Amino acid sequence: MQKSDTIYKLLETSLINEFEQKQVALTGSCHPVVSRSRINGFEFLKDNGLPDRKNEKWKNSPFPGQYEEEYLLDIPPVFYDKAAEEIFRCEIHGFWADTYSMLNGWYYSTKENQLITTGDGVVVGSILKAQHQYPELFEKHFGNIANTEQDGFTAANTALFKDGMFIYVPDGVEVKNAVQLIKLINLQEPLMVNSRNLIILGKSSRLTFLHCDDSVNHTPGFINTLTEVYMDENSSFELYKLQNINDNTSLINNTFIHQERDSRLKVNILSLNGGKIRNELHVNLMGQGADADINGVYLVDKQQHIDNQVYINHAVPNCHSNELFKGVLDEEASGIFNGYIYVARDAQKTNAFQRNNNILMTPKATIDTMPFLEIYADDVKCSHGATVGQLDDEALFYMMQRGIGREDARLLLMFAFLAEVTSKVSIEPLRISYEDMIKRRLRGELSICDKCVLHCSEPDKPIEFDIDLSKI
Repeated sequence: MQKSDTIYKLLETSLINEFEQKQVALTGSCHPVVSRSRINGFEFLKDNGLPDRKNEKWKNSPFPGQYEEEYLLDIPPVFYDKAAEEIFRCEIHGFWADTYSMLNGWYYSTKENQLITTGDGVVVGSILKAQHQYPELFEKHFGNIANTEQDGFTAANTALFKDGMFIYVPDGVEVKNAVQLIKLINLQEPLMVNSRNLIILGKSSRLTFLHCDDSVNHTPGFINTLTEVYMDENSSFELYKLQNINDNTSLINNTFIHQERDSRLKVNILSLNGGKIRNELHVNLMGQGADADINGVYLVDKQQHIDNQVYINHAVPNCHSNELFKGVLDEEASGIFNGYIYVARDAQKTNAFQRNNNILMTPKATIDTMPFLEIYADDVKCSHGATVGQLDDEALFYMMQRGIGREDARLLLMFAFLAEVTSKVSIEPLRISYEDMIKRRLRGELSICDKCVLHCSEPDKPIEFDIDLSKI
């Protein structure tokens, strides 16, 4: 491959030097497929560098401005004489989940065994440990779902990831409790974290996964996460992403999902806060009858930036996909939505729908929304649409005429606008927590969390607007 004309900046040079200096350590103790992937990822990064604004998918992105920052790339794991829940308590009232943690890019556990196997054969734990205990699963799936040469960030993650989460659900097993991963950075120096997750669902299995990115201080950071998900026939997977990071941290979250026949996928992304957030979701519908329901809410203000890139590949007939993303942008915030649906030539009887709606609260807030369909089959039902606007002045006036203060009326209209997405959260305690967090964010109460952003829904202290509904 030819090296691009991108000039290596500080971050690119640091990533390349990191691999060259520690190649033996990074590849020597890995499963052979992981070692090969690391080397290939490094070669791609070295030849192409990190993406710049000459790349069509990155031309409006502020991420290239981060390349001159200096980040720590390698720190040893830190272990305290406490369980993760004692350090960082995360509780959603009425929602039961088995909680696992990553601290500064490393799987965190006080137990020597960092890989847990339940009685029904479910395996959860560190991806570094899993590659040696389950080599056949890595041979079959690792690097085969994600496009690790998509850009310099996926290549850098592949070459340099330190740790991550591994989940395996055997055929026919329905995991009763949700699995929750809490990722934290707690360091006074700027740190770049490259983490990798691999989730494998067997035939007719079921899993709910809650993936949380949180900040506990205001130190700048850079989080680069790549997740691969394999869904076998008739499996069901619900993925919830909650993002509440500080204004000085950047987050790139790449998720690649492979769906086989009659599999059912539901994704709900809630982006509450963060300096720069980019969510890339790639869904490949590879078996007939597969269904994907992709939803997202984003709330940004100040000079924050949100970027949602969604690619759905209808490769076979008789599949269904639906996308719904809604956002509220305030002050000088900016956003991008790029929804891409591809329907292959033989993918007849495809149903694919896509919608993106936005509210801009000020003249300086901006959003670039680009829904896109590429269709090569002729017997399909497909549609897409996007809207950008302001709050409805007539609705605002109507509510104020009935005794509702202007600020409460604005908050209520914004909350109602987003409710179409939150209502699709199928787990009621989680939906209530989502709604509480959105209300707090609209009021400006959330930035980072002193303990946990999720610890906000208390049964005796519901979050309500100061509105007398009897006056409406």
